[in-house]
Amino acid sequence: MTQPPPPPNQPPQGGGFGPPPDQPPSNQPPQPPTPPAGGPPNLGKGPQPGYGYPQTAPQAPAAPPTPPAGPPQPQPQPQPGYGYPQTPPQPQPGYGYPGQQPGQPGQPGPYGQPTPAYGQPGQPPGYGYPQATVPMQPQPGGPGGGRKINAQLAIIVAAVVAIALIIGGGVWYSKSSDDGGKDDTASSSGGTGGKGGTDEKGGDGGGSGAGTEKVPSDPAAKVLFQVPAPPVSKDDSSVVVSGSWLTDTVYAKSGVAEVAGYDPDKGSKKWAIKLAGPVCAASRHVTDDNKTVIIHQPAMPTKAEPSHGCTQVAVLDLDAGKTVWTKTAGDQPINFSNVTISGDTVAAGSTEGGVGFGIAKGDILWSPKATDSCYDAGYGGGEKLVAVRKCGSYDARQLNIQTIDPKSGKVISEYKMAQGIEYAGVVSTNPLVVAADVGDSAGDGSGISDFFSIDNKTGKLLTRISAPGEQFAARCDTITKIENCTGLAVGANRLYIPTEEHEGSGESYSRTNEVVAFDLATGKQTGQRADAGEDYTITPLRMDGGNVIAYKRPPYDKGGQIVSIDGGTFKQTTLLENPATEAVRDVEASMSPDYSEILYSQGHLYMSQVFASEPTSADEKEYLAIGFGTSG
Repeated sequence: MTQPPPPPNQPPQGGGFGPPPDQPPSNQPPQPPTPPAGGPPNLGKGPQPGYGYPQTAPQAPAAPPTPPAGPPQPQPQPQPGYGYPQTPPQPQPGYGYPGQQPGQPGQPGPYGQPTPAYGQPGQPPGYGYPQATVPMQPQPGGPGGGRKINAQLAIIVAAVVAIALIIGGGVWYSKSSDDGGKDDTASSSGGTGGKGGTDEKGGDGGGSGAGTEKVPSDPAAKVLFQVPAPPVSKDDSSVVVSGSWLTDTVYAKSGVAEVAGYDPDKGSKKWAIKLAGPVCAASRHVTDDNKTVIIHQPAMPTKAEPSHGCTQVAVLDLDAGKTVWTKTAGDQPINFSNVTISGDTVAAGSTEGGVGFGIAKGDILWSPKATDSCYDAGYGGGEKLVAVRKCGSYDARQLNIQTIDPKSGKVISEYKMAQGIEYAGVVSTNPLVVAADVGDSAGDGSGISDFFSIDNKTGKLLTRISAPGEQFAARCDTITKIENCTGLAVGANRLYIPTEEHEGSGESYSRTNEVVAFDLATGKQTGQRADAGEDYTITPLRMDGGNVIAYKRPPYDKGGQIVSIDGGTFKQTTLLENPATEAVRDVEASMSPDYSEILYSQGHLYMSQVFASEPTSADEKEYLAIGFGTSG
């Protein structure tokens, strides 16, 4: 899974009710991309290895290939990921109602290897070395270069030790009956919002069809508009501009201390909502009447005071281009780190606890209590509302995944994760899928080593899916932006995730990857896969009924594509293909799917940045957003 770049300075946490803030460890600087050794991962129907158990002896790496002659290979710089705090964690009490769930009897995990009991003390060690996604055009040195046998043996030894320690932990978990959760209607995930971008309903069991996206007569697209990057003060290295939404009448995008609405076809500005300070976080969800929610600072940062905290919760009307209300919570306003919408409720989470607001008027539905010993770090929204609730001190953390009533905050069901798991991200709320980096074993900053499929009604674990970071490419900001999981989709009782890039079957520098599916009832791969094609990489964006909408990042001489993957046959249908001119390719290449926002609906594609920064040169043109559209 991909390594996020370092974020800009984060606003300090503090104030409000409850215990002092719990800050996680700071990020490490990004490592230079290096291609993984060997070819594609095992994508067959047979059981896959869990937790690093090697199945075959390591092979010696191939000799570095000779760089091919050809066109220059510009390397787009990835945009910064967002949300990782910088200061180290401090022990603190939590708040709320810690759940009780007895240990479950054991059985083998989905890949034929035993899986540790959840709720058992201890934390398994990580394994292997950090991996990073290689660039679209690899540098000389090529795949296999620099990978040594002794390093691979070290990985194997570490993996075996990790498994031995996990087995020594005691009881195995068990999954509930296969019919658990089948009544839940699947919702999409992994996108960043907009009509057709969230809460699309799909069938059960990976069936095909029922999508609403029309296949154009000609998928060739043209540039509809480009929004120039907003000016940034020299005192700021970068400013958060996360948040983009699409309705029937407007494409809306956050700027520097504003949210603006643009004509979806022409790009002309229809309205602008001025904010007191920069955006801190934004929900990807849009209500049926086109309202959404953001968090922003109460004033513009200055050199003397770089941040004023993320205290302002604001509901925006995307049709009218107006702020419905702006609220704070707490005697000393809480610094919120994430926000979402479920039904008629806005839920905002932080290290000081979570607060529920009525979406109509902003009335507070629930908030932290002084006697609470746990706290809601964040929420996943959409069809259901799911809280990631933390109890205990940092070095003895208990994480509870709770499905709650949006109106009252009352707990409907709860799943207790293993003690020692510090963070979790909500991939989907219906069906409920949670991601976590167990024992820091992902090793790549993606926040994902395993997915947990949970029954919303009972809180029972259906299955756990091992997704080693060196094999699969997706990421979750499990530290602060609980709902910010990208590069994957959930629907029709399936989890769709991309593999990491690997050597293709073409020239020595050819790179590619695939999208594969996991069954949420069994945890096993279905055996289906959608190939990106030579020199393309494919990333799921969201569901469209039972189908998957995915973006194909192109090689240096072609334009990107949007495809629909049939959920039953896995046949790909091209819905849009961008121009291959150099100027357009430069803009598209600057908006990697890992570090930007991508929305697609009915022949329209919108790509936008999540950070704005001062241009590196006066001649350089940078863009906040770009829109593409087909003619038919």
